[in-house]
Amino acid sequence: MSSLREVQVKTITGETTALSAYAGKALLIVNVASKCGFTPQYTGLEALFRKYKDRGFEVLGFPCDQFGHQEPGNEAQISDFCSSTYDVTFPMFAKIEVNGPNTHPLYQNLKKAAPGIFGTEKIKWNFTKFLVDPKGNVVARYAPTGKPAGLAGDIEAVLPA
Repeated sequence: MSSLREVQVKTITGETTALSAYAGKALLIVNVASKCGFTPQYTGLEALFRKYKDRGFEVLGFPCDQFGHQEPGNEAQISDFCSSTYDVTFPMFAKIEVNGPNTHPLYQNLKKAAPGIFGTEKIKWNFTKFLVDPKGNVVARYAPTGKPAGLAGDIEAVLPA
């Protein structure tokens, strides 16, 4: 398994990049969905991004349709929904799978580095969040029920100096 920084990801507009593009930044990586009970968390995620982006912080949104078919749209529809409904300006990426045989390498890395309750690696639902420090270390995993505003202290603790 490659390091987190070496993982290749596809942006929501179809460009391939590596997470090394975010080297030196603190990251909050979230599997998101447009038709989920937690979808209003986009507001809180965007607020965190705007509050800390000038201090070396990024929120990275990865749409996932593995939970109750809650992300049925294509990338253009997802992008339009996020920008028009929640004014999302943080980076969004192409749809991925976070569980099962087609788990994206990013989530293979995240789940191994920060297993959930009782050591299970499986993602339970949309809006599971992973906090990554500027060196690329996964420092925390948060349940979908965790409100973004409640992460501010942890984010501040890992912001670049």
